[in-house]
Amino acid sequence: MPNIERIRLLREERALSQKQIANHLSITQRTYSRYENGDRAVPIDILIDISNFHGVSVDYMLGLTNNPKRNY
Repeated sequence: MPNIERIRLLREERALSQKQIANHLSITQRTYSRYENGDRAVPIDILIDISNFHGVSVDYMLGLTNNPKRNY
């Protein structure tokens, strides 16, 4: 399961609304809000899209590393 705080912090660092990210992901704001609140599991394809959107690694999103940089 992704690190919920990181999903929110990455969005807030860029001063984006949940609606803006949800539009980019082609999901509803309500669904995205549920991901941020931990009320719903983030599907892997959405997790990859979120990490790509923010330019961070999936490992960082999952809390497996504190280094947000990708290794490729």
